[in-house]
Amino acid sequence: MRETARVQVVEPGLSTVQDLGRADGPRSGQMAGGALDQYSARMANTLVAGDPDAALLELVALDFAATTDADLLVAVTGADADVTVDGHPQPQWEPVVWRAGTRLAVRRIRSGLRVYLSVHGTFHTRRLLGSCAPDTVLGFGAPLDGDAVLTVAVDCPPVVQPWFDIPFFRLGARPHPYSGRWNVDLTDGPDVGEFGPTAARLVATDYVVGDRSNHIGLRLRRADRGPLPGREVATEVLSRGVPVGAVEVPDGDELLVLHRGRGVTAGYPVLAVVTSVGLSRLGQARPGETVRFRHVTCAAAIADYRRQQAHLAEIRTRVQTVYTSLGIPLHFTDRHFTDRHGHPHRTSTTPSATELQESA
Repeated sequence: MRETARVQVVEPGLSTVQDLGRADGPRSGQMAGGALDQYSARMANTLVAGDPDAALLELVALDFAATTDADLLVAVTGADADVTVDGHPQPQWEPVVWRAGTRLAVRRIRSGLRVYLSVHGTFHTRRLLGSCAPDTVLGFGAPLDGDAVLTVAVDCPPVVQPWFDIPFFRLGARPHPYSGRWNVDLTDGPDVGEFGPTAARLVATDYVVGDRSNHIGLRLRRADRGPLPGREVATEVLSRGVPVGAVEVPDGDELLVLHRGRGVTAGYPVLAVVTSVGLSRLGQARPGETVRFRHVTCAAAIADYRRQQAHLAEIRTRVQTVYTSLGIPLHFTDRHFTDRHGHPHRTSTTPSATELQESA
């Protein structure tokens, strides 16, 4: 039986209601938007048996706290943080019981920049082109404030957790690897031939994330203040479509890595393109932190993405097993998952309505 829970934001920090963005946005000239760490957002929703692109909260850098008037099952992923319910420590990357009348807090975000908070249920939120992702250009989706009240449609039966200090679930979800420097893969861009041997400077040194970086793009300078890759031809670059992840080389001492808030066209030469897996890692890079790029082939980038998708599918299978045994409803749809070969990962032979529409 579905009911409505009210989540009262007490300490908003810098938080927004977010999802994976507008896949078809660029077709109409709109930025894709969406969670900058797509992997962590997908995993958060998977852990609560939801669609990977379901709405959730994205918390950036600052402390967050909220109360609920109904029992909720939640998951917190992304950057390392101190997560508590009424002061009792809770694990990240696992489902957590959030009791009615208690306060959930996320503090001391570190080893990354963004934390994702998902719920087993459905956030009631406005949508633009099918997505609730904020669009700063159109003024859609403002950050939450201290008076914000979020409503969630929930259908989860009470899940008893008598000991706050003992993890209730151990499903094995893996966070991003981080060792004090973000290692990010990229492939050749369309203009790599125009840079000659200087293109090697992109992978031969560390880069530092600039303080003007945001969801539109990251600005990076060489850690050793050495020269950037330099274009060796003088022809004009016309404005053209650019992908999310494009590594542009404008005049000056910084590289630009376009992220999910980027416009759909630009006029700088594109030296490289960050992989899908690498983009999620860049979504966690803080200003002042170090990034080291590694060149990979397209085949290697695809294989890495498929391994990540296979891990998401593995966790989904574990969630299905545990939740079914506890009588917790599942909100998955099959179209969002692939196996280790990149094929749709299915638990049913019946096609979804969306799949039938897409194949028509």
